[in-house]
Amino acid sequence: MAPAATPTDTWNPSGGVQFLTVPDELAGQRIDNFLQARLKGVPRSRIYRILRKGEVRVNKGRVKAEYKLCAGDIVRVPPIRAAEQAPAPVAGAQLRQLVEESILYDANGLLVVNKPAGLAVHGGSGVRLGLIEVLRQMYPQSRFIELVHRLDRDTSGAIMVARKRAVLQHVQAELRGGKVGKSYLALAAGKWPRGRRVVEAPLRKNTLKSGERMVSVNPEGKPSETRFQVLERFKGATLLSAEPVTGRTHQIRVHAQFVGCPLAGDVKYTADDINREFRAAGLRRLFLHSAMVRCTLPDGTKVEVKAPLPDELEAVLAALRQ
Repeated sequence: MAPAATPTDTWNPSGGVQFLTVPDELAGQRIDNFLQARLKGVPRSRIYRILRKGEVRVNKGRVKAEYKLCAGDIVRVPPIRAAEQAPAPVAGAQLRQLVEESILYDANGLLVVNKPAGLAVHGGSGVRLGLIEVLRQMYPQSRFIELVHRLDRDTSGAIMVARKRAVLQHVQAELRGGKVGKSYLALAAGKWPRGRRVVEAPLRKNTLKSGERMVSVNPEGKPSETRFQVLERFKGATLLSAEPVTGRTHQIRVHAQFVGCPLAGDVKYTADDINREFRAAGLRRLFLHSAMVRCTLPDGTKVEVKAPLPDELEAVLAALRQ
């Protein structure tokens, strides 16, 4: 009989069945995220398949993707053929420098990054490299780096990333309790209705045959609320401050569309002829920017970080003022 494998915390892509031990600092992490962070080069679809089939075991038992690990858990990883592995993408020097220059806050186990528009928050679905993968390569000494929340790929601005499990759990609990502040700057097409400060409309996610994800207002959707404030009015456009009370996918974009003032440059929810008018003013992307995040850390430290509006969006506002 072959000797039992000795548990480790490092996955060897050339090995057979392997056993990984969950370290203390990763207690509470979902099994799917744990595997994705360790099985470098293995497609996410493959990871979910071996979970679904029960090939991954935790303490000899089957678990679902949302199972939360405990310190000391032994995770069995099945053999994965080399043909199913893809080389892990490496962030180039230019991308690393861009992300490094975009870091607004790095203390007490929390990172706040001024995410550039066009950079996905994580790889997958045709995206080779996202913000979280770049940060993990920039901080190889950190065993824990996870997104606290998400931003759409085309949205720029402040996003929080935890470097400690306790920070992630605490801030996400505050998010669920509505205690985290998030404020966005958005340019809406048309004249925003006077007195319309709150939009409460249930949102439902739909996946088209092409695989594209869309969101619509639907009575059967999840309750959703966004608070809007008019900051400046232009001819044919309105600059808004938007504060999402709930955190649904595409929430600000769909709520603005629901009011009749879709966001400028939004290729999903705004008509092409409207976007063409904004392109004439120099807009080449979605005008939605995460301008501020505010939270309290586990030790009581209050953090508020503001992300300046990118130059290309400032230029659009200047053109509209003229």
